[in-house]
Amino acid sequence: MKKIHLTLLLICLCITILFACSKNESSKSADKESNVELTISAAASLQDVLNKIASNYEKEHPNVKITYNFGGSGALQQQISNGAPVDLFFSAAEDKFDQLVEEGFIEKERGRDLVGNELVLVVGKDSTRDINGFQDLPKVKKLAIGTPETVPAGKYAVETLEHLNLLKKVEKKIVYAKDVRQVITYVETGNVDAGIVYKTDAMISPKVKVVGVASENTHAPIIYPVGVLKETPYKKEAERFYNYLQNDAVLKTFMEFGFSKIEK
Repeated sequence: MKKIHLTLLLICLCITILFACSKNESSKSADKESNVELTISAAASLQDVLNKIASNYEKEHPNVKITYNFGGSGALQQQISNGAPVDLFFSAAEDKFDQLVEEGFIEKERGRDLVGNELVLVVGKDSTRDINGFQDLPKVKKLAIGTPETVPAGKYAVETLEHLNLLKKVEKKIVYAKDVRQVITYVETGNVDAGIVYKTDAMISPKVKVVGVASENTHAPIIYPVGVLKETPYKKEAERFYNYLQNDAVLKTFMEFGFSKIEK
């Protein structure tokens, strides 16, 4: 009888140990999930809206921390091509995004054109210079645009200036910036007379005013594609955030910040 009791005791002890081990492994797994940090390389023009979206997302998903790397889309694309550890890429230009698809960094089915934007001409809010549109640009002493090779807004600006037959008249007056936010800063501080940026950047600065909007036919379509990097170690979490960006409530947030909807 004692042997039976001893056997039962040993069985119960084994079950307890196994249960404890299982619970410990589950706890470790949960801890590991709670420490997931997604790195997202995104165009500088997305900074304000994405910070708000990240704040909302982290409240809904406390297991995930969103870290952004903002900059010119071309510079970000080069960083990824050179091996920078990134989980998602949110570009302000299709060509920079498509290059990563062609190089095998992003699978085509894991990318989508999400939102659009407009190109505008801005001056300081208290500017006294007689600049009321693109046609007045020959009057400026300095004009800021993003570096065309790495900043899509700069590339669109050059296309617009060429289309309006203004490039040759202002090219010696152009001051190049690393991204659209730097263009805004140059205008805000009065270091330049005018700048060409996205509508969304102009909206967030109380120190500048829009004096001209570039027609759509003056430049290539301004489209922002987003996608998951193929080699991300957090595929489940990255895809979850990628899908989150596409829901109606989040797209409404983009619209509130001045971005336009892309028709499917």
